[in-house]
Amino acid sequence: MLDHIGLTVHDYERSKAFYLAALAPLGYELAMEMGDWAGFGWGGKPQLLIKGGSTTAPAVNIAFSAEDRETVHAFYQAALKAGTADDSSEDSGAPRLRPEYHADYFSAFVRDPDGHQVEVVCHIPADAF
Repeated sequence: MLDHIGLTVHDYERSKAFYLAALAPLGYELAMEMGDWAGFGWGGKPQLLIKGGSTTAPAVNIAFSAEDRETVHAFYQAALKAGTADDSSEDSGAPRLRPEYHADYFSAFVRDPDGHQVEVVCHIPADAF
């Protein structure tokens, strides 16, 4: 139902680098850049926009769809390498089933440089692959 979502970020270049790396496993790329705005998506159509400014408060949750569980794992590893803000020793965002949502909800999540929760979720049952 959503066409796109926009976030204000504190450090534009840092956030742009984070999203370029973290969303690459989903096929997202830099679809547009205009001044201190960057849009990530595919086919030239941005779905996630970031704008340099100040940190958005409160933080928001953004969830992207994945077509398989391997993509969820790839997102998580890419986000960790890109410098997720979540440096806790508790690995609560690691890829796993989250049956509290539904039996096949497989997701991973991290915090972006501004503390927004970025999640990638696959709803397809494991035996469907």
